[in-house]
Amino acid sequence: MKPNQYLIDFYSHYDEDSRLASKHGSVEFLTTMRYIEKYIKPGHKILEVGAGTGRYSHALAQQGYAVDAVELVEHNIEIFQRNTLENERVRVFQGSALDLSAFPDNQYDITLLLGPMYHLYTKADKEQALREAIRVTRQDGIIFAAYVISDGCLLDEGFHRRNISIAEYLEKGLLDAETFAAKSQPKDLFELVRKEDIDELMDGLPVTRLHYAASDGFALFLREAIDAMDPEIFQLYLKYHFAVCERADLIGATSHAVDIFRKNRKDVLCTRNEN
Repeated sequence: MKPNQYLIDFYSHYDEDSRLASKHGSVEFLTTMRYIEKYIKPGHKILEVGAGTGRYSHALAQQGYAVDAVELVEHNIEIFQRNTLENERVRVFQGSALDLSAFPDNQYDITLLLGPMYHLYTKADKEQALREAIRVTRQDGIIFAAYVISDGCLLDEGFHRRNISIAEYLEKGLLDAETFAAKSQPKDLFELVRKEDIDELMDGLPVTRLHYAASDGFALFLREAIDAMDPEIFQLYLKYHFAVCERADLIGATSHAVDIFRKNRKDVLCTRNEN
């Protein structure tokens, strides 16, 4: 089986729209959109790489932005097209995050990489996806890259829900016996990382980090409690989450994180952190 066939088979049967539409799932979506809206301006052109069924692409197109989207899985593209409204300025292309050669350099003000890093397992592939996203983004443009974070997943799916066996993962070498760092392969579907892995990956790229945020924080761990909240309490929870999602002492416990960075001008070569 080709490595990406695991991915294709999974997303051909997975309801991604429902995941983001649930109350607890919406925390990730609302957090990411909040940061996008912080930087997007009228007239901006957007590229979403690994667009899935188009939740973000459609939301931004419905606000009047011109959006190009790239997606690997045909099933997702079919749903994307089915969900496209007549007045949306959105186009979807089949393709891979590793090869954006169909798109010229320096074209987009905002580039979203909100899914591909979940499914890339070598440093070379991750760097390739990031470099392609950076290449097609204009100087001073903003790139969003999302990751699945190992500790939040282990706490929720392992110790809390027992959907996975931590002991078995240790025995099979999927977790380091001392540090509990995750080791993934394509058949495992998701690449689980920690912030230090992302920092190492970003080192030397021609970008400046603007934010690193726990995009869903404790939402998956607390999913039943969040789904039971009335609208007023849920809005209060969101206010709390937005207030703490960049706190260094909390970001490691999330299940998903978003790294937000600016493409440097040519005269600025190395990664810097404005925070």
